[in-house]
Amino acid sequence: MLDKRGWKRVARPTVTGLRKEMTMLQLLLANVGGIVGSSWLLGSMISAQYAGPAALLAWVIGGILTLFMAMPFVELSSTIPESGALVRYPQYSHGSLVSFFTGWAIWLSYVVVPPIEAEASVQYANTYLHGLYSASGTLTPIGIILAMVLVIIFFYLNYLGVRVFARANAIATVFKFIVPALTLILLIASGFHSQNFTAPQHGGFAPYGAQGVMTAIAIGGVAFAYQGFRQAIDLAGESRNPQRDVPRAVVLSLVIAIVLYSLLQVAFVGAVSPADLVHGWAKINFSSPFASLAVALNLGWLAVLLYVDAIVSPSGTGLVYEASSARVLYAMPKNGYGPQALLRIHPKFGVPHVALTVSLVVGLLSLLPFPAWSLLVGIASTLAIISYILGPVSAMVLRRTGSRLHRTVKLKGLHVWSLLGFIAGMLIIYWTGWPNDLYIGLGLFVGLIIYAYYFVRNKLPVEDLRSGVWLVVLTAFMILISYLGSTSFGGSNAIKYPYDLLLVIVASVGFFYWGIASGRETPEVREHLAAMDAAPQATD
Repeated sequence: MLDKRGWKRVARPTVTGLRKEMTMLQLLLANVGGIVGSSWLLGSMISAQYAGPAALLAWVIGGILTLFMAMPFVELSSTIPESGALVRYPQYSHGSLVSFFTGWAIWLSYVVVPPIEAEASVQYANTYLHGLYSASGTLTPIGIILAMVLVIIFFYLNYLGVRVFARANAIATVFKFIVPALTLILLIASGFHSQNFTAPQHGGFAPYGAQGVMTAIAIGGVAFAYQGFRQAIDLAGESRNPQRDVPRAVVLSLVIAIVLYSLLQVAFVGAVSPADLVHGWAKINFSSPFASLAVALNLGWLAVLLYVDAIVSPSGTGLVYEASSARVLYAMPKNGYGPQALLRIHPKFGVPHVALTVSLVVGLLSLLPFPAWSLLVGIASTLAIISYILGPVSAMVLRRTGSRLHRTVKLKGLHVWSLLGFIAGMLIIYWTGWPNDLYIGLGLFVGLIIYAYYFVRNKLPVEDLRSGVWLVVLTAFMILISYLGSTSFGGSNAIKYPYDLLLVIVASVGFFYWGIASGRETPEVREHLAAMDAAPQATD
């Protein structure tokens, strides 16, 4: 049904069926479960291939940049806690175009993570179940089938309800946190080569310069790992006390992740035998990095434990993202686009079962054209960054248009955090490089075609287009600068390093303020304010 303004009116299912059962600890474990997955098993080696020992800086800097992007979400999640909230925030601040653009990017990035994690598990399993992974670096047909089975298991555990999901994830997260911690301690204690960090014959601490560190952040598994901080935000509508617990889970999980991944990188760099570095860091290649190092140090029992964890860690992350992708898809029809069937909640299990099923099907299909972990990680993480840069802008707009909204957390220095977070996201997108940015941009523009259909069908307001022009122009700009940028990031070198970075930073500032200026008081904000004003009367 449409109102007189042409808005698609739907029921507000934020409180109509989703069960509010998740505790602070379960939200924290959901975040840690999303962060500590296949990236800890593979990320240390891949980031070292790009940056050498300076990969340590990639984890620290990447974590700090992610924290910049996360801080505005701390305030947003304390203000408007909803399931699939990352899609809803831009709807409150800018309307349907920006919201759809964000939701499309988030969903594309989320829906491929369970397959990515399943691929990692199957790759490691090839050590003892031969024939799953080929010498060309992709899964065999049998490996693809096994990966599909794992994805279906993730779906089934989520289908049984948030309580079963939370318990299963808690078990997986505790296990996969203990194993990395044990691994880094034993590798440092058993065979640490401190000279690996500075050996001139291997290029010293930063053999590939600052550009190597930047590339490692974008496509070496760093950004992919840290994007898990958003799980608690997506699950806010199912939290017992979201205003208090979601912000705490976001910040604490990122701090834990920065410490853990940095120490793992130190352990990996120090544990590599100097003999394996004859051809430089870019040439190191282990099919199962930490397990191979454990075997080389005569820690066979640790290698066995790592092979077990190679199933548990990716599976835990896949389980979390199966839940989050469904919540994002569930939120889209609430913004005026997408089939209303996606809003259905299972009467017994209290989960968005239709959205879960759609995410399952798309995830299974993505295994066919991308049968390898390395083929999807960079693109998936950069698609996720699109939503990061919208959070800071939405937070700033809602300070103006929703100043009366109740905030249990009002972030000091929000303007600074938001600007830094926006610039950080834009830089990571650029570091992803050409032609990856082209593929990402094309995928986003496909989403615009879908949005155009719902814009006409649901007669959405023209104001939504005006509020979203800046984001469309931003996407086109990032494709162009990626092509024209330095060869360090795959570009044509028309704009040389470091002037390409300076241009991205300056442009980021311009787009940030353009985005804020494009925000407006949307009907959703007015509804929230009206409900807030009416609440005291309802209790009289």
